[in-house]
Order: sequence, then C-alpha cells, then structure tokens
Amino acid sequence: MKTSKNLPARRDAMKTLAGAAAFAATAGLLVACAPDKPQFKSIDLTGADYAQGFTLADHNGQVRTLKDFPGKVVVVFFGFTQCPDVCPTSMAELAQVKQLLGPDGDKLQAIFITVDPERDTPELLKAYMGNFDPGFLALRPTMAQLPEVAKDFKVYYKKVEGKTPGSYTMDHSAGSYVFDGKGRIRLYNRYGGGAEALASDIRLLLKNS
Repeated sequence: MKTSKNLPARRDAMKTLAGAAAFAATAGLLVACAPDKPQFKSIDLTGADYAQGFTLADHNGQVRTLKDFPGKVVVVFFGFTQCPDVCPTSMAELAQVKQLLGPDGDKLQAIFITVDPERDTPELLKAYMGNFDPGFLALRPTMAQLPEVAKDFKVYYKKVEGKTPGSYTMDHSAGSYVFDGKGRIRLYNRYGGGAEALASDIRLLLKNS
C-alpha cells in the first residue's frame, strides 16, 4: 500500500477548513447576539461629518450651542417667520411631537434658525416661537454667519425678490436635523413625515442614549 506524499498537506488543509468553519460559526453567533440597530423612520445620519452644531444668538440674545441641552433630543429647522406654509406647518408638527412624547416632552428641544435675519428681529422671532411653544428657541445668525451655518448643515436658501424691497420671500430646504442627548447628529427628518413618525424616532433616541 502506497503512502501519499500529499497526506500531511491534506491534513493541514483540513485543519484550516475546520478552523475557518469554526470562526464563521462564532462570527455568526456574535452577529446574531449583537443588539439590533434602531429602525428609524427618518434618514439615519449617524457618523456624518456635517451638521455638527451651531454657535448662534437666540431670540433672547443668549449665545447657544448644543452643549446647552444635555440629555435632550434637539431638532433643528431652518426657516423664516414670513414663510406661508412649510415653516408654520413644521413648527406646529414639532409642538404636536412634544405632546405625543407625554412625560418625555421636556426632553425635546426645538430650534428654529432663521434664514431671513434682515426681517426676523429677536422680538419677532420670540413672538413667533410663542405661537407654537414658549420653550422653543429661535436662533438669529448675522448676515455673515448665515452662509457659514447653512453650508455646514448643507441647507439651501435663496432670496427671491418681490414687487417691493420688503416683500421678498425665501426659498429654503424644508427638512429637520435631529441630534441625540449627547449632541451627536443622528437623523434627517424629511418635511411631511408626520408627527407620529418623528415622535417614534425621538423615543428610540431617548431609549438608546
């Protein structure tokens, strides 16, 4: 009976295959045991390198950053007070979200950043926030700050001239950015998604923060 010269090599190959199979089985077990990733209804931006925050004065004249809201989910929306539809609809939806959160409603901080600082005075912005919730804050960038913050958030805005100098309007992006309780960008909520969907996402962020 002949002894194959390739027998040691075959044994080594079998050991390698067995090791690979064991590793695959262990890896599969680890994947199976890993916690499920939250299933958000909004667009998941976790790890994005833009929309990292802001340093802007609010309607009370106080400079605000994300560090002012530890433990809160912060929702940032860009708009202007003379907006006829998208802005009031979005802010009213955020007020509804706060109600839907019940006892956790105080863990939501809505932030409105105006793209029309020429007309949106601090007094006007404060009154505008009061129409929806007195706890909501409006931020007013200077004309020099506005392009910078819009670029950082990848927000589009454009002044559209009217028939008279003061009757212009503003075209702008309509979605909202959502930050978790640690100040990290997590979600982009598209306009028209509904209060129930956003409230569900915020509950997930609060649960996992």
